[in-house]
Amino acid sequence: MKVERLKYVIWATDMNRAVQFYVSVFGGKILKQNEIISEVSICDGIIGIHGGGEGSRTWTGLSFQVPDVIEGAREIVAAGGQLTREPQPENGEPPHLAMCVDTEGNEIMLTRKRVH
Repeated sequence: MKVERLKYVIWATDMNRAVQFYVSVFGGKILKQNEIISEVSICDGIIGIHGGGEGSRTWTGLSFQVPDVIEGAREIVAAGGQLTREPQPENGEPPHLAMCVDTEGNEIMLTRKRVH
């Protein structure tokens, strides 16, 4: 089978708000946008955002590796998202994980590359 493209689809109750979140927080580039389906490219990956979501909490499995999890968590909250697990230091290292929720109820993770 020849795969031409891979994207991960999440739900949104407010398409414009959802697209703006991924563009402003993660520096995404809008590939397509309408009320039914939008596509945002982030770091060579594509997130499809499908309209008609109910806003309920949904685990996505999406993980964004960032250089500073604490700063990333601040940006999530500033853009209207939430934290479900604050970044915590572990074994004397800076935090490497924050559990977050986007503006539409999609649960995502921020991670930092570990030294060891």
